[in-house]
Amino acid sequence: MECNLHIGYHESTSNGLLGLGTEALSVGADTFAFFTRNPRGGTAKPVDPADASSLNTFLKENNFAPPVAHAPYTMNPCSADEGLRQYALDMMVEDFVRLEYTPGCLYNFHPGSHTGQGADVGINHTANMISKALKGAEQKLDKNPATTLLIETMAGKGSEIGRTFEEVRQIMDQAQSNYGQSLTGRLGVCLDTCHIWDGGYDIVNDLDGVITQFDKVIGLKNLYAIHLNDSMNDLGSHKDRHQKIGQGFIGLEALCRVINHPALKNLPFILETPNEKEGYKTEIQTLRSNWK
Repeated sequence: MECNLHIGYHESTSNGLLGLGTEALSVGADTFAFFTRNPRGGTAKPVDPADASSLNTFLKENNFAPPVAHAPYTMNPCSADEGLRQYALDMMVEDFVRLEYTPGCLYNFHPGSHTGQGADVGINHTANMISKALKGAEQKLDKNPATTLLIETMAGKGSEIGRTFEEVRQIMDQAQSNYGQSLTGRLGVCLDTCHIWDGGYDIVNDLDGVITQFDKVIGLKNLYAIHLNDSMNDLGSHKDRHQKIGQGFIGLEALCRVINHPALKNLPFILETPNEKEGYKTEIQTLRSNWK
């Protein structure tokens, strides 16, 4: 990859896999995100191997950073309902298998809502699903999946887990313990700027301190991607409402410090702001003009 700001946005798969790459390039992006399946339902269209191969070639030819696949919102690995936990596990195993067609992708998911069971119980359920999903995918593929799984940092809305760096670390540690061997390089974190701001981490006035805390608790070596979003809410609101870049409580200046921070600047940044294609194009241009 060239020395550059690696940035893209969350795209629709309606034009196929190759369409993800061509649309990204058309707005000056060199990465993108996409849902692995219907985000509000869970059904998945069959993968077209020729389409996937064309995308892989396109990404190499155009020096793309790793794309970030996103699990559906219906996946709740720490639900109190055992059937819903099994549903989440089955989806994740299937997604690992499907993502073999596009090796090099990252795959992030929301760690879930404990629905009144308590954070520790929820963390245990999610950690169990991670280890079972990795083992299940290995059995189906007869090898380790080519995709790195990322736990997304959450805002702490309702009964969400993953609302603190410590909770994310706890999920990772329990998953590794359940798995029985190191998950370095196979399990990591996707940091969402809106989520951690809404969760109480002051990236406006103390970005260095937040990054230092992240490194101390989780480890920067485990950070693989960033969702770059402004927030409609003030610090510590625990509401998770994304805003366009520069139009929220985080602001353009602070988000430009994020993309230029030495510990972060070479990661893939994914915009999940309330925009259409032209709005994302403008945000990408603005952020590129502020990258040093």
